[in-house]
Amino acid sequence: MKTRDLWQLAWRGLTRRPVRTILTALGITVAVASMVIFLSLGEGLRKVFTAELGSIGPDIQVSLNGFTQGLAPSPSLSQSTVADIQKLAPALGITVITPVVMSLRTSLDPSQSVVFYGVPAAQGVLTAFPKLSLSRGKLFTAADEGKPVAVLGAKAASNLRLKIGSELRLNRRSSVRVTGILNPDSALTDNFIFLPISTLQNAIDAQGKVSLVAVKLQDPRQARAVADALIKNLNLEAQTQSDFLSFVDRALRISDAVRFGISLISLIVGGLAVANTVMMGVFERTREFGTLRAIGARPGFVRALVLSESLLLALVGGAFGILLGLAGIWGVNLYTQNLASIDAAALTPRLVALAFGISVFLGLMAGLIPARTAGNTVITEALGRV
Repeated sequence: MKTRDLWQLAWRGLTRRPVRTILTALGITVAVASMVIFLSLGEGLRKVFTAELGSIGPDIQVSLNGFTQGLAPSPSLSQSTVADIQKLAPALGITVITPVVMSLRTSLDPSQSVVFYGVPAAQGVLTAFPKLSLSRGKLFTAADEGKPVAVLGAKAASNLRLKIGSELRLNRRSSVRVTGILNPDSALTDNFIFLPISTLQNAIDAQGKVSLVAVKLQDPRQARAVADALIKNLNLEAQTQSDFLSFVDRALRISDAVRFGISLISLIVGGLAVANTVMMGVFERTREFGTLRAIGARPGFVRALVLSESLLLALVGGAFGILLGLAGIWGVNLYTQNLASIDAAALTPRLVALAFGISVFLGLMAGLIPARTAGNTVITEALGRV
């Protein structure tokens, strides 16, 4: 019998029990969709970090503890490190040195969480992030150092409902006045609140301390060699953009594994549903299989028929699962665009391939035992059943 005829018979076998078939396919659909949505978060964030950091990040970041202590290290590095790097700058091809103080303000409402980013007022925001542009108000000048002023990212201003001249409280003791609002040029900095470095140091009691020192090079291709030289001479940590992206990728891989483990539970439940549906079909169609054997069908054909039914169920459920996952990704991105102007989830070709691959695997595993049972049908016993 031709392969096409085998699939037609498998399809007829499933459509005889439409309600059971639909419910089973729905279970796989939900399982695959949940996996697609969970894993798409890692794919989307990976794209955001790769695109954004490649255009706005410093060539080298010098800190006390490196990335292992968090993406926004607390101010623990002596500000005298700036002078130490300046002494090495001519020999290493360093063109710009920017001390940075970072502080996170978190909230149960994610839209109210922001990053305070302190830079020298004389250097200004655009030295650290040259692709940003001003929407309204004014940027820092050297005279603003130590003054209670702030320049806000577009999303931070929107989420906090602030405008030019508004007062922003940093904590119970300190507040600043909004003097500038940026255009939404970068998703990563849209939630930043930029402050003169000494203003932020005074507000968080970190005088003389910085979180990191951002370094720009005359030749960015020498970043690794310069970073190694800084590590050797200063006995500090120095990471390049590539190091940071590798760190982010490792972190996302770990989170991918956790999310996949969570979705694996629903995938197993979906596989058991397929196995149950196909096994019930085998018991209900014992006489049918006995008749097929009696007219010359080999046990291998009967096993292939049952496996085909299982695969069809899994593939249909997988296809609809990807479509449902795509709708879920759209919903996630709608939320994250409103929250932080980023697409946090993405459906990539490898994720589609993984979803279909797991659907096929589920179909094969769920159909093995029912197929073996059907293939071992004894003709006389099957035809003797009433």
